[in-house]
Amino acid sequence: MLKWLLRSVLRLCYRVRVVGLEHYRQAGERVLVVANHTSFLDAALLMAFMPDRLTFAVNTYVARRWWVRLGLSLVDFLPLDPTNPYSLKTLVRYLQENRRAVIFPEGRITVTGSLMKIYHGPGLVADRSDATLLPVRIDGAQYTPFSRLRGRVRLRWFPRITLTILPPSRLNIPAEVRGRARRKIAGERLSDLMAEMMFVTSNRPRTLFEAALDSARVHGFDHPVAEDIERKPVNYRDLIARAFILGRAIARESQPGERLGVLLPGTLATVYTFFGMQAFGRVPAMLNFTAGIQGMRAACEVAQLKRVYTSRRFVQAGRLEAVIEALAAHVTIIYLEDLRDRLRWPHKLAGLLSARFPRLAYSGRPRPDDPAAVLFTSGSEGAPKGVVLSHANLLANCQQIAARVPFGSQDIILNALPLFHAFGLSAGTVLPITTGMRVFFYPSPLHYRIVPEMAYEVNATVLFGTNTFLSGYARFAHPYDFYSIRYVFAGAEKLKDETRRVWAEKFGIRIFEGYGATETSPSLTTNTPMDYRAGSVGRFLPGIEYRLDPVPGVEQGGRLSVRGPNVMLGYLLADRPGVLVPPQTAAGPGWYDTGDIASVDVEGYLRLLGRAKRFAKVAGEMVSLTAVEDLAARAWPQDAHACVSLPDARKGEQLVLLTTRAAASRQELQERARAEGVSELTVPRRLLVVKDLPVLGSGKTDYATAQATAEREAGA
Repeated sequence: MLKWLLRSVLRLCYRVRVVGLEHYRQAGERVLVVANHTSFLDAALLMAFMPDRLTFAVNTYVARRWWVRLGLSLVDFLPLDPTNPYSLKTLVRYLQENRRAVIFPEGRITVTGSLMKIYHGPGLVADRSDATLLPVRIDGAQYTPFSRLRGRVRLRWFPRITLTILPPSRLNIPAEVRGRARRKIAGERLSDLMAEMMFVTSNRPRTLFEAALDSARVHGFDHPVAEDIERKPVNYRDLIARAFILGRAIARESQPGERLGVLLPGTLATVYTFFGMQAFGRVPAMLNFTAGIQGMRAACEVAQLKRVYTSRRFVQAGRLEAVIEALAAHVTIIYLEDLRDRLRWPHKLAGLLSARFPRLAYSGRPRPDDPAAVLFTSGSEGAPKGVVLSHANLLANCQQIAARVPFGSQDIILNALPLFHAFGLSAGTVLPITTGMRVFFYPSPLHYRIVPEMAYEVNATVLFGTNTFLSGYARFAHPYDFYSIRYVFAGAEKLKDETRRVWAEKFGIRIFEGYGATETSPSLTTNTPMDYRAGSVGRFLPGIEYRLDPVPGVEQGGRLSVRGPNVMLGYLLADRPGVLVPPQTAAGPGWYDTGDIASVDVEGYLRLLGRAKRFAKVAGEMVSLTAVEDLAARAWPQDAHACVSLPDARKGEQLVLLTTRAAASRQELQERARAEGVSELTVPRRLLVVKDLPVLGSGKTDYATAQATAEREAGA
């Protein structure tokens, strides 16, 4: 009777929906239900809507509170003392009697809106009792006054609440793993299970524009979401209205599904253009304005662009007049200033009305699996390719990141990466706008003195960058410039130990290195505050499968291929312009070959050994060019290095190191290699001193130019 009454009240107030009850029945008799902890309503929700009478594992300290005691009088519970290592045995014995219990592995109600720390204890209990784990996601209760998110999200009395029961799971830890190692692995696997649960239940089919509207509804249309160097913050209502106004103007002169070039810096105008195209089913192709005339012309050809949108102000500031003149011979150049001048009050009124009723104005638009954007590979090792990403690809990657990293709506992202950069677009733009975080756009990551000042001024809490950019900021920043920063994420190129050390010593900040590719939207792995290992690029994000295929001559690791919801729709190639070529490997369709040689340790941390193309066969042995660069970086940490290979009549190939160290000595490298026990084959045959290494706009080393430089010097 009590359960029926509680269920009726909760269903009336919160329109509670339960998904996946069939998984509850499949779990068996010995079951440990693990749920995220969003509010004081959670236990009541589980008690009311789970089919059976469950026993709740409760912290003894919490159980002593009078109002908790009142609630516990109505249910079965087991008190657990977190200060007593033997208290878990009670729960183990209880489960071994083929019973069902509930535990919140976070141990407390979330104060971020994301998963908190996952305790290892519940994983150990499931392992020792041989219980089935049944994940349950509680969603919606975090928006009630019964949560601990006041001031972080827009609270309301009666939001819709959903309970999602996922398929039952088992830890399956190898029998040979024992002691503390077993406890650690059990905890990590439980943490992975919870992250997977958060990702699966958050990653529902939507378009980018729908996701932005959903975020506006959750956080409020007046919630500030973006700002740039003009220092005029905009809220969701402003962003949506301007996207509708600009998007409708663009739609009048283009076709649904048409790919449209975008040649703009990281500013709010670019965001309006991007989401304006999304609002009307156009596909922005983000052009790399650092690629030069030839690179941009090739991008326009491969994507079959007819129109490119840019700004006179940007063209003048970036001295791109020659580029625009060259492109104008092949595509129509449209300036945002001209579009703005053609707007009249009826157009603006229509945009404002659309922002008031955005769902109606957006009806009948693209599907989640339709193309959402085209990015272009950097061309660091060859001609650029068009990478077609769907709405589902980009949103999946944002949810994968959010499932691992405890972001909150009060976080402020400083995004200095250009929007043609995959991470600048995905994590730096789509993630905050679709999750309620604020983002500050700065138009260039190369302003090493200004970016730290902006971080200080806007109280940034999250910063993205490459090793090159982060190293530059560290040289010029005041030690207090990054006082508010919680997370710094590095990718695109290997993070050097020297950069890691300087940030730790000067700012007291730990850099979280990650890994990905434009083709994967882009993130595949990342280190996090809870899962961190220096020298690795972190653990795989939820929803990603991987395989390592053997490579002749490489003893450790293999060639990495991945599959997941974030993997691109396909390529646009120079020899087949406009034709979508889906990803596929020998493993089957949907798999993407990263071209990287990597290894994965027993705890799931990925280590990159080098590009498959960046191995040289010296005297019959495979030598990683990345390993050569690492050796040079350890010997001369203050300088930059790039290694390439040239043909060698005697040994097959020879290694050439481009370095900015004026006093570079091969003998010094040899001595370093001997001291570290590194094969002398890793010592380059030739050293080529350069003033600066060639760098792409993405921050990666331009190996094509480095190779050409080495060949030119060898020919001389």
